[in-house]
Amino acid sequence: YNSLMQIGVEMATDDYEAGPRARNAHVRAISGLTHDSSNDRMEQLWKQSYDAINASNIAIDKIALIDESKISSSVRKRLINESKFLRALHYFNLVRWFGDIPIVLHENTSLAPEDLYVPNAPEAAVYAQIIQDLKDAESLPAPAEYSSKDLGRATSGAAKSLLAKVYLTHKEWANAAQKSKEVIDSKYYSLFANFADVFNVATKNGKEHIFSAQFVGNAGFQGNSLASRSAPADVPGINGDYADALHTAGGLYTSFADNDTRKAITFVTQMVSPTNGQLYTFSPQFNKYYDPAVVGNQSQSSKNLPIIRYAEVLLIYAEALNEVNNGPNSAAYAAIDEVRQRAGIAKLADISPALTVDQFRDAVFQERRKELVFEYQRWFDLARRGADYYVATLKAAGKTLAAKRHIHFPIPQRELNLNPKLKQNPDWVNY
Repeated sequence: YNSLMQIGVEMATDDYEAGPRARNAHVRAISGLTHDSSNDRMEQLWKQSYDAINASNIAIDKIALIDESKISSSVRKRLINESKFLRALHYFNLVRWFGDIPIVLHENTSLAPEDLYVPNAPEAAVYAQIIQDLKDAESLPAPAEYSSKDLGRATSGAAKSLLAKVYLTHKEWANAAQKSKEVIDSKYYSLFANFADVFNVATKNGKEHIFSAQFVGNAGFQGNSLASRSAPADVPGINGDYADALHTAGGLYTSFADNDTRKAITFVTQMVSPTNGQLYTFSPQFNKYYDPAVVGNQSQSSKNLPIIRYAEVLLIYAEALNEVNNGPNSAAYAAIDEVRQRAGIAKLADISPALTVDQFRDAVFQERRKELVFEYQRWFDLARRGADYYVATLKAAGKTLAAKRHIHFPIPQRELNLNPKLKQNPDWVNY
């Protein structure tokens, strides 16, 4: 959950492109939609996700065997369900990226072909496993049960929120509405009054954060490299990479109203050089993870990356209600307008009070696009609306090579070579 997901996924959208200092040919191929099964970013997404799943599998199996004299039953249950939450998260990413994928639920300790070679499972079976893991994880402690030293752990609220998102993606609208409503009604979460606090180091793991990738720079831990990848390269003393660039033809920047408070947090167009004190002006660049505490080394940014936060739960609820009721009701409007009011823009109920189901759906997707910039959301949103929508959107943004196969990624050729039971996604055969 660092730069690989941005490089490997978001480059294939209308919001992002490989910046002038993105040197990897595989990255530039994804940006231009010329990638194929030999792409090393796809290979790493697959490998690192299954590495994480394997770690969860080991934890689930081994923690259950620890003697009761060394671990309490409540801690055992919690650690196992935390591992199930993480396993579900990684399978959720994999099934959305690659479609039919192998399901592996235990550590492999055998070299026998029947154990090593696992075939693709249908998407429906993968989703069933994800849902089961998250239902188990719903019994995790609530956020209020944790002390400050446990901030960042998966909670019951995180499990419910991710489950709502899984249901939404799988078009189980009623379940998505119910589960997101449970999160809302729990009162554990609320929006920060100031959008900037979503990304400030001093307020991380705060009231809006449900589950985040944790970063601590300059302390022997891991910094958030997205800050460096998006920071300007031509401002003396900033030393940014400028490898993740805004795809200006996609219209993201211009879609923000000037009074939208998210605009100045999401993007930056001016910086004062810490070296010479001069003001530099440039085209819009992403700014959510820029950490002023490490001006000259943004790879050590301590800003967390939200995996799911309360604003998204509100938007999930609004979208699901619209689909369930074949049009928005007052609760759907209230949910999206809570997000819009925090941004300082007009309530949708005031300016468009009688939207159709299709119009409201588009409004929610536009709100998701602006609220969740640079949070690994755009490709997933485009893909889940279907191949025709994805292709039309990308071509309208000038990415003319967009094709229906691009709503999934090709299963890496290396994996196909290693596993004779593994089959390529049908859309990617012969590409």
